[in-house]
Amino acid sequence: QVQLVESGGGLVQAGGSLRVSCAASERAFSLYGLGWFRQAPGKERDFVAAIGWGTGPTYYADSVKGRFTISRDNAKNTVYLQMNSLKPEDTAVYYCAASKFNRGSRGGDEYDYWGQGTQVTVSS
Repeated sequence: QVQLVESGGGLVQAGGSLRVSCAASERAFSLYGLGWFRQAPGKERDFVAAIGWGTGPTYYADSVKGRFTISRDNAKNTVYLQMNSLKPEDTAVYYCAASKFNRGSRGGDEYDYWGQGTQVTVSS
């Protein structure tokens, strides 16, 4: 069982930056593909970004491409989501997800493990 713990959420003004992190309990972290998803109140969970097992590749939703960057540090068992030029519509609970040998899937049903989420609020 892989445990994922997100951190780094908070309140930021539009145009600002925030980095959220997700630490995993799994020693073989490098064998896991990782994704970030978000869910705003009253809306469905949406794909944000993903990174395949090992050293990548990376994929992004069109709505965040050029503003967000997903990266991983396999030595620290941590995946990051750097969010720049934030907009009020980026407000949501952000979840990380993991699955072994995942190549960076956009579908949430392709991930086996999920974190508890971290709130990101962007004020206008």
